[in-house]
This record gives sequence, C-alpha cells and structure tokens, in this order.
Amino acid sequence: MSLKPIRDEIDRIDEQLIELFARRMECSKKVAQYKHENGMKIFNAERERQVLESVAEKAGEYGGSAKLLYSTILELSRALQHDMLGSGNELKNRIVGAQRDLPFQSDKVRIACFGVSGTYAHMAAKKVFPNAEPKFYSPFKEVFRAIQDGKADFGVVPIENSSAGSVTAVYDLMLKYRFYIAAAADIPVNHCLAAKKGTALENIKSIYSHEQALSQCSDFLNSRSGVTVKEYVSTAQAAKMVSESEDISSAAICSEEAAKEYGLEIILRGFQNNPNNTTRFIVISKNMYIEPGSGKISLCFALPHVTGSLYSTLCRFASHGLNLTKIESRPIYGKSFEYMFYLDFAGSTENRDTVELICALSDELAEFSFLGNYNEK
Repeated sequence: MSLKPIRDEIDRIDEQLIELFARRMECSKKVAQYKHENGMKIFNAERERQVLESVAEKAGEYGGSAKLLYSTILELSRALQHDMLGSGNELKNRIVGAQRDLPFQSDKVRIACFGVSGTYAHMAAKKVFPNAEPKFYSPFKEVFRAIQDGKADFGVVPIENSSAGSVTAVYDLMLKYRFYIAAAADIPVNHCLAAKKGTALENIKSIYSHEQALSQCSDFLNSRSGVTVKEYVSTAQAAKMVSESEDISSAAICSEEAAKEYGLEIILRGFQNNPNNTTRFIVISKNMYIEPGSGKISLCFALPHVTGSLYSTLCRFASHGLNLTKIESRPIYGKSFEYMFYLDFAGSTENRDTVELICALSDELAEFSFLGNYNEK
C-alpha cells in the first residue's frame, strides 16, 4: 500500500482545519468586541474549562491530545483578543516611558555591591560602572534594602553560575522586591586557594568560602580528607577573615584579586570543577531603564498547581517565535503547590508584538511583573 493516498487525505483535512481555524479566530474578534462593549474580562476560566472537558469527551481515545490542541487554540484566541483591546496599557506606558540613557559611565552613580572589595561582584560592578566606586553590603538582602531605602541607585548581585546553577536566595529577593534589571554581566570565575604567607597545602585544615564557590570546587574539596569546609558570606570576605585570623591552618577559596587585596599567598590555582566557570551578575534598580538595542527580557508571574497551566502560558511565547533562555520556579510562601516563575527570553520591547504579549500576560497572570529589558555586558 502506498502512503500517497493517505498523505493526500491528510492534506485535504489540513486544508479544512486551516479554514476552520481562521473562521474560529474571526469569531474570537467578535467575542472581543462584545466583551469590550459589555465591560467583560477577556479570560473566562469557567468557559474554557467547559470547552476543554467537552472536547476531551467528544474526542474519545484522543481526548488528551484534543484537550492539548484546544488549550493552545484558546490561548491564541485569548491573545488575539488582548491585542485587539490593547490590554495592559499601564504597563505599556511604563515601558514606553522607561529611561533610555543609562549612567554607566558616571562617577556619581551610587552602587550597592554584594560582599567586600575583591569579590566577583566587585568585578561585575566595575565592568558595568567603570568610573563609580561601589559601597559594599552583605548578605544579599542588604543590597536590596539599600536600593529600597534610597541609599543606592543600582545594586549588583549574582543570579546564576554555569557550574553551580541558580543563586536561589537572589531569585527569592527579586520575586519579593520586584526591582527592575538594568543590565547583566558575565564574569569568568577563576578560583584560587589562598592562605597566610608560608602556609603549605598539606597543613591546611579549614577552607572557607561562599557556598557557590564551594560547590564549584567540590571535586577538589572532596579529595581533601581531614579538611573542614565552612560556608562564608562571600569569597572575598572569606579571604579577609583568613587574613585577620591567627589560625595559619585556614585558607579561603577566592579570586586572585581578593587574595592580593588582603595580603594572602596563592597556594593553588585551576582546581575548580569546570575550567569555563562563569557567574552572571544582574544590575538592579527601583527605576526602569531600557538601553536601546537591549536583547533580553525577564518576567515573573504566579501559576496555580493545575495541569497544563505552565504549558498553556509558554505556548504563547512559541507562537510569537520567542526563544526562552531561562525558567526558574520558586514555591509561594504560605500556599500549597503554587509557584512563582521567573522567566528570561530573547526579545526586545522595541518589537510591538513582544510588548503586546507582555501586556496581555500582565492582565491574565497573578502577581505578574515585567522585570526588565536589558543587555549583557
């Protein structure tokens, strides 16, 4: 039996499906107009639930697949209605009114930087703001508080590492404060083991560093029997503590810059798990800044613990041809199995369709926040 007759039949069915889909979307336009004239919300959860249940029942053995197909159709229909009615005008106006001239070269801008002098965060701050002198804060929440209290214009904190993954404490703070991201900077991480001058590797009994650095050097640490590994606030602060300690058997995992800053001798280099280790830092602010030509967008929003809720949202990005680069979920405090999602995708608010999608989602999704459109330095 040849496949051609079957494929011909599929082609004929597809032509009918396309025609019917177009007719359905035209009906969605009429629904949007009716809702607008009668002050009705676009999203009707009960109506969509009834449609999906009916579709699943009528499709028999293909019920699950039919439900998935119609979930996508409903999402696209809703997106069309949002576009027609100009949803999310408040957010749209804020995006249009965002400051475009970022003070990256200013020596007057106030920077709150995580840690102390010599941290990788310090390097990131100098990369983005080469002429400004940052003020240092720790732990992470103090950077956010400095911005909240008006003590700083921008903050610099790590968000993820290529080896150790996400810095969950920073994600949680982003979801709490909803500050904007003005820029991001990728900093190569080259750890070294540093101790007081004259200390030999075999004499080291305690190693201090930030939990991310310890994770990034876990292979080396696991090979050192009899050595106690201790978490510290930051890599540079660990170096500072070792330099001030009278214990000559302690060492810090830190940057070469931090070792020099605090007068430590570098005992070992190149022992991290991943030789291409990189940490991404974000520059946060209470004010929205969008540098012209920015290519990454970050959002956060809540989704209920309901089958298909994440898929139905993400399909909207696929329908616009947008590439997701990061998705992070965090449980909502005080709620059972409900989550906040932090999402990055490649895109620009200079694109009208992208702005329309963001504004539509802001109308539909609980606790939605546009966190910024920015460049990576």
